[in-house]
Amino acid sequence: MIRNIIFDLGGVLIDWNPKYVYRTVFETEEQVDWFLNNITTMEWNVQQDGGRTFAEANEILIAQYPEYADNIKLYFDRWEEMLGGPIDETVALLKELKESNKYKIVALTNWSAETFPIALERYDFLGWFDGIVVSGVEKCKKPDRKIYDIILDRYDLNPSESVFIDDNADNIVAAQNLGIKAVHFKDSEQARIDLSAILA
Repeated sequence: MIRNIIFDLGGVLIDWNPKYVYRTVFETEEQVDWFLNNITTMEWNVQQDGGRTFAEANEILIAQYPEYADNIKLYFDRWEEMLGGPIDETVALLKELKESNKYKIVALTNWSAETFPIALERYDFLGWFDGIVVSGVEKCKKPDRKIYDIILDRYDLNPSESVFIDDNADNIVAAQNLGIKAVHFKDSEQARIDLSAILA
């Protein structure tokens, strides 16, 4: 029986995309893609999710690409503008699950400790969770086993009684390797169907 539901946040409940900022900086989508694929890459960004400060991240990247210093700094300075808003259909699902009073509902997110307070202030539904584990605070990130052990231990979750919803395939596999059932999120409707099948 499933007693615990673990939600990822970015890409599942919250729309986040650095393109929202850089589309106001560059003239074409090709320039935006080039900058994000070659300078402020996702590989660079996830290090902040793992606990690295943006000050350190900027220093490292600007040393490599001094000609892009101003645009690199925008990644943190205008980070709030990268938040596109809640993914309403998934928020509705979260609300239904919360109101059913059948499950312990927690969140496990790869997110910078410096920027997560912005999300907490903006999205009321983050207060619906029985607990949230933030990678930047813990200084380890999905799909590392350590962060799964943290959320399981902290909130007394039995893996076999838990289901995890995430949009990243590697994170899904890591959860399944621990005996946690999983829903690989592609869109809200599909996630609802897949979760219902597991909960049935």
